[in-house]
Amino acid sequence: MSGAFSDADRRFMARALQLAERGLYTTHPNPRVGCVLVKDGETVGEGWHEAAGQAHAEVNALAAAGAAANGAIAYVTLEPCCHQGLTGACTEALHAAGVSRVIFAVNDPNPRVAGQGSAWLQAQGIDTRVGLLADQAIALNAGFWSRMQGNRPRVTSKLAVSLDGRTALANGTSTWITGEAARLDVQRLRAVSSAVVTGLGTVLADDPSLNVRAEPYANGRQPLRVIVDSNLNTPPAAKTLTLAGDVLIIAVVDDINRRQALEDAGAEVAVVPSEQGRVSLKAMLALLAGKEINDVLLEAGPVLNASFLRHGLLDELVVYQASHVLGADSLGMFEGLALTDMAQRRQFELHDVRRVGADLRLSYTALVKD
Repeated sequence: MSGAFSDADRRFMARALQLAERGLYTTHPNPRVGCVLVKDGETVGEGWHEAAGQAHAEVNALAAAGAAANGAIAYVTLEPCCHQGLTGACTEALHAAGVSRVIFAVNDPNPRVAGQGSAWLQAQGIDTRVGLLADQAIALNAGFWSRMQGNRPRVTSKLAVSLDGRTALANGTSTWITGEAARLDVQRLRAVSSAVVTGLGTVLADDPSLNVRAEPYANGRQPLRVIVDSNLNTPPAAKTLTLAGDVLIIAVVDDINRRQALEDAGAEVAVVPSEQGRVSLKAMLALLAGKEINDVLLEAGPVLNASFLRHGLLDELVVYQASHVLGADSLGMFEGLALTDMAQRRQFELHDVRRVGADLRLSYTALVKD
């Protein structure tokens, strides 16, 4: 049930959210969750979910608290799970420890939980409260929410542009538009993502690595690297196929010889339905959701970016803007969007601006149409 919250409640939940953020780069495909145990107004245990397959936040906090957990209030950023997965049910652990009340930020969107965790706790006589700092908890796991509620990952497009909004010269040259600090920040974006998606055109033009390799973000986990390649024209010798981590090539044509060459090079090949002869992006995202991909970072050229935009599949834009001009003949951010009416504009809301080295980073979220 929901209820009024005190300033102390807010303070402890804010701390739980801070703890949850420690799993930002490591919990995939699980949500990031933090827990604080409080008794007589004092913190007696803290914990967070560190990695998939390891103990959940509540279990770690209970271990830290020991016997002091008996009679404590648990502040958790997500409804405690009530099912047996790779680890035991957190509801049972909280009950066994003698916790008197559980305050959690938001109900778990996972159908295996979705209110059942709270109901189980209440049935055991444990008071529950929900709704404290819910927006912050959802934002921390926006991709998990997208996968659970919309059957697709959340998609963020990363764009490096000049002052006049150009992404490359007319001949395709784009190295390097932004500075070293911006490129390091892109490593951060990759590290928090479940998958990095690009198109065949980018692979042929730039032969990118698309991996996480810079400190402090390199922790051994690599996001899935995905190439949208309708006709399986990715060179088997492409650099990204030679690096640690998994590569998935999405196609609509299943050429046996090309598939075999790419699989021999270490890639997985998946064939999805086509849309006007090209990969259906909605089908691709549904496939990725089935692989438990929460957050997609799109690092692609103007054609693929425009296709995602046209289909309403861009949830966020992260634009790194350099302080130089490339000119009108250079390539823009989105190619082929021939709008004839201002009402056709795709609307985004600016929610963050900051300087990154010599460049600006502008973050936009898509506005949902009524």
